[in-house]
Amino acid sequence: MGAFFSDLAAQFHQAFIEADRWQRYLSGIGVSFTVTLGALAIGVILGVLVAVVRTLHDQQKPHEKNALLSILNAIGQVYTTAIRGTPMMVQLLIMGFVIFKSSRNLVGVAILSLGINSGAYTAEIIRSGIMSIDPGQMEAGRSLGMDYITVMKDIIIPQAIKNILPALGNELITLFKDTSLVTVIGLTDLTKAAQQIQAKTYQAFMPYIGIALMYLVVVMILTKLLGILERRMRESDRR
Repeated sequence: MGAFFSDLAAQFHQAFIEADRWQRYLSGIGVSFTVTLGALAIGVILGVLVAVVRTLHDQQKPHEKNALLSILNAIGQVYTTAIRGTPMMVQLLIMGFVIFKSSRNLVGVAILSLGINSGAYTAEIIRSGIMSIDPGQMEAGRSLGMDYITVMKDIIIPQAIKNILPALGNELITLFKDTSLVTVIGLTDLTKAAQQIQAKTYQAFMPYIGIALMYLVVVMILTKLLGILERRMRESDRR
């Protein structure tokens, strides 16, 4: 038993302490956070745009069909179907080695790739939230002289966000975990840092178990923060 713990301590020293290797993990998790936040911003923007277009199209009266809106809705449908129907890793490979094969900005490529992927899922989440709001609120806002965008921005979307916050929180957590896939385009995130250390030390146990625990801790913290936010929003509704 003593030999086992001695070997474990030696592996820990090699994986984290020796040659200040802990700094690689720290740098890697910083890259993971950067990609997550950048992708989330792109995903939310794309998601809102696609959700609003598709909702507006669905709410049109049969005799008032708008040709431009129909085209935009078709583009949105193709986008969500194509992105949700193909693996995230394949999308990263296409972006990294086909579309942006000459780019050296791997962080930017990763953010754009994950952001486009997230946007397709976020669009459906937001659209379901918008559709959950009583249509009478849109009609009431329009009867008061407000245009469609104003009603959506000031009345519908704020309420929808409260309804879909848990799903958006899950999307944030999924995004953070999906950053582990950016190793396929050569970006040194947390997972890539562990792979590099494993290649130097020839020890896989400690680097990979270590980053698994790091991902778990971050996800637990995010889950806790999202829970606090949800409770505060519920409390504000009761006041």
